[in-house]
Amino acid sequence: MSRQKIKKENIKKIIAIIALLSVVLFLIFVIYVPKKEDVKYGVTFSKDFAEYRGLDWKETYIALLDDAGVKRMRLPSYWTEIEPEKGNYFFENLDWQIEEAEKRGVKIILSLGQKQPRWPECHIPDWANKLNKYERQDKLIKVITSVVERYRYKENIVAWQVENEPFLPYGECPELDKNFLDREIATVRSLDSRPVIISDSGELGTWYGAGKRADILGTTLYRIVWNEKIGYIHYPISSILYRLKAAIIMLLTSVDKIIIVELQAEPWGPKMIIDTPLEEQYKSMSPKQFRENIEYVKKIEFSEAYLWGGEWWYWLKTKKDDDRIWNEAKKVFAD
Repeated sequence: MSRQKIKKENIKKIIAIIALLSVVLFLIFVIYVPKKEDVKYGVTFSKDFAEYRGLDWKETYIALLDDAGVKRMRLPSYWTEIEPEKGNYFFENLDWQIEEAEKRGVKIILSLGQKQPRWPECHIPDWANKLNKYERQDKLIKVITSVVERYRYKENIVAWQVENEPFLPYGECPELDKNFLDREIATVRSLDSRPVIISDSGELGTWYGAGKRADILGTTLYRIVWNEKIGYIHYPISSILYRLKAAIIMLLTSVDKIIIVELQAEPWGPKMIIDTPLEEQYKSMSPKQFRENIEYVKKIEFSEAYLWGGEWWYWLKTKKDDDRIWNEAKKVFAD
């Protein structure tokens, strides 16, 4: 056979493979892609971050509930606050947040574990950091057990999130121990029947490790981030790719629900937000970018999306006399 014929045959094979893959991807998309739904929005709230911004955290929380109209909340249960001293548990602040939400019929996702929303990602008490790996893990299981046992009677808690993006190597954290993650998940499931959420990065994660362990898969979604080598990155990801990725994960795992647990609605710049000039902050999050992110999510059409940045909106409103993003958020929660 001549080289020309071999080349033509190879081209035909490549075309056939591409056509087959296209058909397979189309069938996966049609069969497994999440059903189109109206998005229900919530917000992640961190008492620690509100204080870091110089805010009265209770005032900020109530403003989000009563003025902004938030009806879905994702709350952390930081180990550093729950057990600041070995064996001494403190639940007063978390009790207050859950009870205030309960009064208003607000649904809660409660985050558990050592890696939870907000820097430094892993919130491990100083005393626990002095323990060896296995002693620390045993102590963490006791904390998770105490948190679930305390709040499992609360009907407004709709799901437990076990760790936050455990498969993303980010933050001041120990190396991921998958066996221990499985132990954490098993502990929660032994204590309560509500669904377990495992989250992963929307842009950098495969979703598979989280998906095969989760009842509900949670993804993050960022549109503009800072990289020290490149500068600002505008993710060029089509919304359809999130839906296709979701379809593939739903085919490969038993997950039948995927939500956005962290939707960018605050800046991501070259420095910590408190050290970043306001003009620089607006480069990655402005009223216009806020609206664009919401429109982008509507195209993905996952059933829920929890916005990231409520404390920052309130800081802008009360400390910088700029309520534009706060008012944009109010529109979202009013829908």
